[in-house]
Amino acid sequence: MAETSQILSWTFISECPIPQDVQELLVEGEQAVAAYKTIRDSAVFTNKRLIVRDAQGLTGKKIEVYSLPYSSVNMWSTENAGKLLDLNAEVELWTRAGHIKVNLRKGIDVRKFDRLIADAILKSH
Repeated sequence: MAETSQILSWTFISECPIPQDVQELLVEGEQAVAAYKTIRDSAVFTNKRLIVRDAQGLTGKKIEVYSLPYSSVNMWSTENAGKLLDLNAEVELWTRAGHIKVNLRKGIDVRKFDRLIADAILKSH
């Protein structure tokens, strides 16, 4: 079993087009809204959940998929990047599954990201 701290921390590098193969993961009435490139794969926001695909192994052919329904999020916070040495913005989600931290690399608009989360979570409750 993997350690919780490894499972619940991701880095989003840049916004990207929504991957075509994510359609096979969606349920009826679910729509992909935005996607972000992670270190080895992607994270997709839908109107119902956050899907993080994590390529594993040397070849990256083994894929683990994490699915976080917005209904499980109790609270979130966002922190913009500081000046000088602080290059990452941070998002933290407190969920029924535990505490999740997302680092946003320079170039990702943390306020746009915050609105995306707010829209998804507040519409699902």
